[in-house]
Amino acid sequence: MSRIGRMPITVPAGVTVTVAENNVVTVKGPKGELTKALRPEMIIEVEGNVVSVKRPSDSKMHTAMHGMTRALLNNMVVGVSEGFKKTLEINGVGYRAAKEGTNLVMNLGYSHQIIMPEIDGITIEVPNANQVVVSGPDKQKVGQFAANVREKRPPEPYKGKGIKYSDETIRRKVGKTGAKK
Repeated sequence: MSRIGRMPITVPAGVTVTVAENNVVTVKGPKGELTKALRPEMIIEVEGNVVSVKRPSDSKMHTAMHGMTRALLNNMVVGVSEGFKKTLEINGVGYRAAKEGTNLVMNLGYSHQIIMPEIDGITIEVPNANQVVVSGPDKQKVGQFAANVREKRPPEPYKGKGIKYSDETIRRKVGKTGAKK
């Protein structure tokens, strides 16, 4: 039995979970509303403030989908109640970020500025010029947008310049050791 799949999901106060036909789940909460179509063969039961996921058989596909379905449901519940957040740090001389309207404008050592518009469902904050905070209720959207920002100038191992996650560690390399005689 799946260890994650059999764990019940406790729904906090102020959050409602509804399951329509073909397992289209809608979760509403203070941070927003999320709707996702999950695997139709999984059995999703809502009883009071507890949601549980069961599988129809012990086939290989059903056991694989059991834990994933529960994890997706839990992420939706956590997202609409608390939200998700990714913090990015910008390291490098002259590298900086700013928010202009709904756009994230970054100077990353290129000959031009990089402008990334805010997408639906996420918010961008720039507390200082070397930090970008991406937050929202949908874990997938937050993570994907943060990865897209990091992709513009990934950290390099010699000087550590670039955009990295705040909890990421960069393995540093030793450069050249000097001229040969």
